[in-house]
Amino acid sequence: MSADIKDTIKAIRDMIPIIDPEEDYLTIAAAEEQMAVTEDTRQHELDQAHSKLRSLARVLEAARASATRPSTIPSAEAHTARMNDLDVTRLSLAKAINDAESALASKEAELARLKEETRILEMSDPAAEHELDATALRLAMYKGLGFEPVIDKDGHMIKMLIRAESGDVHCVAFERGKSDYENAQRLWKLASS
Repeated sequence: MSADIKDTIKAIRDMIPIIDPEEDYLTIAAAEEQMAVTEDTRQHELDQAHSKLRSLARVLEAARASATRPSTIPSAEAHTARMNDLDVTRLSLAKAINDAESALASKEAELARLKEETRILEMSDPAAEHELDATALRLAMYKGLGFEPVIDKDGHMIKMLIRAESGDVHCVAFERGKSDYENAQRLWKLASS
């Protein structure tokens, strides 16, 4: 079998999954479900971050309120260092919250876009938009499988060229008196040789 024919067969086989719009719909539905799970997870993380931020803000305010420290409390330098650490933590948490909110907004925009695409796909009828010639499609598939009919001037099939898996090409003339089943068995046998 020549490389062009193998490429053609592969291209036809690769197109088979693309022809099914139901798979695209299922992909969109799965994406919506995954985005809902991701949104719930992000909301939970956002709530935890807010809670941690409030907790850290209370710690910061308590540290500021105690202007005089007993001897058991760390020095002013240690306190300043701790305050700086808490400020850095607060800023990083605020940045994390901001990033999470931005990501959530992005996912919500993507969800809206996917919902609109789903609505458009549900309203469209691909079969009505394209007139498909099933005969031409079947002929192309048969040729991809290695069967090529030879037609006479009257439009009747008189022979069949068969490209076998081994790369050989066989020419089969249909004999009168043999059933369609016998002819089909002979063609498939040659194709798989």
